[in-house]
Amino acid sequence: AVILVLGKRHGWPREGMHPHSLPLTLLGTGILWFGWFGFNAGSALHANGVAAQALMNTFLAASAGMLGWLLVERIKDGKPTTLGAASGAVAGLVAITPCAGFVGGMSPILIGFAAGVLCVLAIGLKFRFKYDDSLDVIGVHLVGGIIGALLLGFFADSKVNELVVDEGVFLGGGFKLLWFQFVASAATFAFSFVLSFAIAKVIDKLVGLRVSSEDEDEGLDYSQHAETAYSFGSTGSMDRLP
Repeated sequence: AVILVLGKRHGWPREGMHPHSLPLTLLGTGILWFGWFGFNAGSALHANGVAAQALMNTFLAASAGMLGWLLVERIKDGKPTTLGAASGAVAGLVAITPCAGFVGGMSPILIGFAAGVLCVLAIGLKFRFKYDDSLDVIGVHLVGGIIGALLLGFFADSKVNELVVDEGVFLGGGFKLLWFQFVASAATFAFSFVLSFAIAKVIDKLVGLRVSSEDEDEGLDYSQHAETAYSFGSTGSMDRLP
């Protein structure tokens, strides 16, 4: 929704716009991964077996998501990438979040792997439909979240969590839970899209969401903070010293 209001960056997609630091990308991914243990396991609200299962599921899904993403890169492009490893891990983390305390066995591995494979394919949609998703939020978080929510309808297991009333399709529970998950996902998407679009529109009208073309070309670090992360030239706040 915000993409529609904000628009494309100048030069996209003609110019390659890659992350400026892969080491920082990996550091950030590691922090996310570690924090996700508390995010998912902590949702149990108790230090019990469900929390332990959620923590293990989180680790397995992230690992499988990484492998799935790298496998697709290897098949499509001939080479797996470091950025792909980070993105695949996040895709697995996103997908397992709805399921972490409700699935067991091989399920988190299958869920994470499916997310890694499908999310890397979803990334290409931004070039086909010409929307500039600089952080791949749609490809990783939207698609990954929907995958996890729907796959819960296949893998939910009452043996893992007694709160599971309707087991998943693969556990003999029929399609009831899957239908509930589909309806909930659709309702969440509609609510989030409409509200986010409205908020972005209001902000854009009141104060504006985009910087000027000159500031964008110069770089937001310099235009907003008068300094840059990497000083390779004569720009920066130090130039103003006598």
